[in-house]
Amino acid sequence: MQTRYVPNLTGIPETMLWTLHCRAGEAKRPDGILKDAEALRIHGAIDYDFEKSFGRAEPSLAIRAVEMDRRIRAWLATHPEGFVVSLGEGLETQAQRLDNGQLRWLSVDLPEAVAIRERFLTPNERLMHLPVSALDRAWMDRVDATKGVFIVAQGLFMYLEEDDVRRLIADLAERFAGAELLFDTVPRWFSRRTLKGLHRTLAYRLPPMPWGINRDEVEVTLRRWAPRIRQVELTPYTFPRGLLRLIYNPLNEVPWARERVPTVVHVRFAARGA
Repeated sequence: MQTRYVPNLTGIPETMLWTLHCRAGEAKRPDGILKDAEALRIHGAIDYDFEKSFGRAEPSLAIRAVEMDRRIRAWLATHPEGFVVSLGEGLETQAQRLDNGQLRWLSVDLPEAVAIRERFLTPNERLMHLPVSALDRAWMDRVDATKGVFIVAQGLFMYLEEDDVRRLIADLAERFAGAELLFDTVPRWFSRRTLKGLHRTLAYRLPPMPWGINRDEVEVTLRRWAPRIRQVELTPYTFPRGLLRLIYNPLNEVPWARERVPTVVHVRFAARGA
């Protein structure tokens, strides 16, 4: 019998197991909104008490993955040989879900995260791994922008300081004119809760999330940071079933509440000379 991998992770790197747990949990369901065979394979190959740390898998992070898949897939329909950069990817299997046989995908993460990723996902000439911080601009030199560039930062920016997010987005807009950027945010109240210490379960406390921003602040903030932004689209989470569908989804229609929920942000940078 093959020995299952025992991870030794703490802090932000451990969140790669949380997101994996939620995606695999959704993929197991016959009525699940996410199909992800690779997530199921990796989840089953890891010796870790997921439910003790994170509780039962719930769909929020799968909802995020599905929305981001949809956005990137639409871009690939017009840029089939495009270059996708995934910052802080961890054990996300988005490249495997979206691979059209032509795209190039660069997964950027810290060396210890890439080492774990490569236990389960072998890189090749199109699906590449780079063991550096997302804040290390060296990864930008690895990007071939001739067929278009799409940058995704799934579950990353909230763990960074606001100044780091600001400088990175400004640099992306300047370096990759005409590119697209996809990321997610948490609201200010949730950020403050994590800074004080927020337990998901008795066994697991969420890492601090220094950067929180309310939905009604996102577009004006981004345009102040990077004048080369051409378009900003915001998508709240919509739960597919159960109590959260009944309680959470209506909040997206309540003016005060809808500005204080997690959001997927899709940014388009202006082309050079536009």
